[in-house]
Amino acid sequence: MGGHFEINRANWDDRAAIHVKDEAGGYRVQAFLDGADNLHDIEHEEIGDVSGLRIAHLQCHFGIDTLCLARRGASCVGLDFSPVAISAARDMQARTGLDATFIEGNVYDARELIEGDFDMVYVTWGAIGWLPNIARWARVVASLLKPGGWLYLLEGHPSLMTADEHSPDLRPGFDWRTPADKPLTMSEETTYTGDTAKIAHPVTHEWLHPLSDVVNAVIGAGLTLEALNEHEKLAWQFSPLMVPVEGRRRMWVLPQGFLRLPLAYSIRARKT
Repeated sequence: MGGHFEINRANWDDRAAIHVKDEAGGYRVQAFLDGADNLHDIEHEEIGDVSGLRIAHLQCHFGIDTLCLARRGASCVGLDFSPVAISAARDMQARTGLDATFIEGNVYDARELIEGDFDMVYVTWGAIGWLPNIARWARVVASLLKPGGWLYLLEGHPSLMTADEHSPDLRPGFDWRTPADKPLTMSEETTYTGDTAKIAHPVTHEWLHPLSDVVNAVIGAGLTLEALNEHEKLAWQFSPLMVPVEGRRRMWVLPQGFLRLPLAYSIRARKT
């Protein structure tokens, strides 16, 4: 699988450089630096008070959500495989002075790279689709949690991710499960934020994981499922059909009159 990760890392190095500049404002970088909290509606409502918690944020990108958790009173460690993203995250931490450290590395190596145990492992928005083996990921999550600690996972819903995002009726475009050794090969010249800068390495390898596979992986890793929620909002404009939700927390929904579909799901699971 090493070749897949190398291809994806080159792509995410490019994206990180674009996202940090934030010319389209999708990440609200300047607002964050001015003191704003950038977490979206769903995680804001579901995670509760995190003050005093030790949180591991896996696949943290350039760390803006990690730092939002730290601003809420948590002590955070963020991990990402992109050196460009981690460099930007460390710069933002230095500028804000928030209680967070950032480590470069593959998420499957997180237990070897990160010291100590955590009250929460936090994974949100477009993370696990870059991983070929979801059961292995769940075991890594469990290994990072202290007894009583919990996983918070928030992702795009598999029923949406199988759709052809460019079709006018979101017709199915992909099989519902992607074999580990046969990833979906995608190529996008620009990123999802609306920034017009071109990605130098546009090709990515991705995997679709059915909801049942994710839930069973979490249970199989020894975690107790406490909540499984489905949501009609998403943190990015998956399809040109989607329209923004009014308000300060940037979310997208399907337009009025379109069939209602689950666009995201969240899982809370505890290590007992």
